[in-house]
Amino acid sequence: MNQTHMIDPALMDAEVAEETHDLALLQLGEYLQSERYRFVTVTPLTHQRVNAREDNRTARTLRDVFGWSRPFDNDLLPEQELKVLLDSGVLRVHAGMWVSDVRWSSLDNLLFVHSSFPTLANDSVFFGPDTYRFAQAIEEHLRTTAHPIHAAVDIGCGSGVGAILIARARRDANVLAVDINPTALRFTAVNASLAGAANVSVYHSDILTGTTGDFDLIVANPPYMQDTQQRAYRHGGEQLGSELSVRILEQAIKRLTPGGSLVLYTGAPSVDGIDLFLEQARPLIDTADLAWTYREMDPDVFGEELETATYHEAERIAAVVLTVTRRARA
Repeated sequence: MNQTHMIDPALMDAEVAEETHDLALLQLGEYLQSERYRFVTVTPLTHQRVNAREDNRTARTLRDVFGWSRPFDNDLLPEQELKVLLDSGVLRVHAGMWVSDVRWSSLDNLLFVHSSFPTLANDSVFFGPDTYRFAQAIEEHLRTTAHPIHAAVDIGCGSGVGAILIARARRDANVLAVDINPTALRFTAVNASLAGAANVSVYHSDILTGTTGDFDLIVANPPYMQDTQQRAYRHGGEQLGSELSVRILEQAIKRLTPGGSLVLYTGAPSVDGIDLFLEQARPLIDTADLAWTYREMDPDVFGEELETATYHEAERIAAVVLTVTRRARA
């Protein structure tokens, strides 16, 4: 007797819903581009402070809706656009008004979709000041390297900024965007399509375990806080959040081609003047076959964390860039 393999209707419905949602996001991004939308995403504390002002309780512009995550009840969107976004779940009802479940941020002439404020869910996709500094580090490396880039990977891609910047700068490169968060992979796919980065491919992977081969460029902007709730988008593990960055370093340096580089943007907590991240990284990179540079992009970020019990011994958290290059064979 022939056996018929049935697909679970619930799974099929979920896939259709995701496709509808992501298509609506792409169309929204194109609409915002046509409206010359621009928004620079700030720190959560700044976002909270600005939204707390009396005049900022509800949205008056597209930036208010899709940047500041404010509820709206006026005619900011065309009726058909509003219906599509409501039907697809991009917008939802909130206290008798509507609110967006996503934000859109500008990076140069590009737009990136990511999670709305506040980012509380475990699968939130964050974009903010760290993203802009990460982008600067990648762009500087791309300007200065002479090494050909045929294969590249963005580890923990989030909204896909790293992968997309590389893909647009090196159109012939095969660029992977990997993450353990399915929402991040979906947002990256939307953002890559909107940016015209057809050479970006998204894959589920825990660091590099789901990939094969070596890479000419590896970039990463991992979570680097020790988050008591262990939210995936924020938690960098033990050692005051530097554990994940060290794991990435360990895996990445083994997968570099001769002449290939890792550009790792992360946070470095200091205790009694000792940089905990660099202290763990140095034994891995002080080898004859590797060359490396290390610099602080900002000496003091997330200062509010120093008030918590977790960080009671820390003096500061710095935003740093570690670049490691495998020496080319003679």
